[in-house]
Amino acid sequence: MTLAVAAAACVVAATLADDALEPSRLSHARSPLALAAAGALAVALLVLVPRARSLSMSLAAGVAAGGAAATLVAGLAWRDGVPNPLTRGGIAFNLADVAIGAGDTFLVGAALFHAWSKRDRLYEPV
Repeated sequence: MTLAVAAAACVVAATLADDALEPSRLSHARSPLALAAAGALAVALLVLVPRARSLSMSLAAGVAAGGAAATLVAGLAWRDGVPNPLTRGGIAFNLADVAIGAGDTFLVGAALFHAWSKRDRLYEPV
């Protein structure tokens, strides 16, 4: 669990630093429901995923949880809208969005690998 928390803390720090240092005209406010969901997602990832005892899954969960926590913290810090310094075409996003996407992708891959490598245990009762 400590690896997941450390990864989450790094993502939160990097996102907030990037949002604060990189000027952006593009921003949008997050709804209170979205902020609550981000906080719940971060807590769930940090508490539940390390129970699988997979280093790669814990790291991926930490990155995704860090993105969700950064969304929560940035949403509370910037009331008028979180800066979105990264733009591509007509889409604007910040580092937290990238961390959520990358962490989730890596988490699914790590979970599939974990299940495949321990497939003989999949039929054991929980």
